[in-house]
Amino acid sequence: MKFNDFDAAQVRIARPTDQFMEVIDFYKNGLGLAEIERFKGHSGYEGIILGLPDVNYHLEFTCHVDGSPCPAPTKDNLLVFYITDEEEINKVVYRLNEMGYEEVESENEYWKEKGITIEDPDGWRVVLMNRSYD
Repeated sequence: MKFNDFDAAQVRIARPTDQFMEVIDFYKNGLGLAEIERFKGHSGYEGIILGLPDVNYHLEFTCHVDGSPCPAPTKDNLLVFYITDEEEINKVVYRLNEMGYEEVESENEYWKEKGITIEDPDGWRVVLMNRSYD
């Protein structure tokens, strides 16, 4: 990935959680992201790296043996997936609903137009947006 001043081999968004197993269940089994790697014993941390197959954009979730300072996110902290096939969105939403995760009201009106917003176990919001972003 070419940026203005450097080439990046990969982009990863990492965040701590005190609900490690629930977060893994939400993103891996609910959203269907692939497990890339797990680690344990790194200075008291364990974690999981999830992503889309063959894409260099990953999510990493960690937990520490002493817990993590995880302040609640705002309602506009979002992870957005642009999905052009509405049936694929419906399938994921149905699966998440069956797991107990219901749609929540979007803070920003824009996400309501073609998106469905669902909170993960930590209250971070995921938007399944029915459009492409070109």
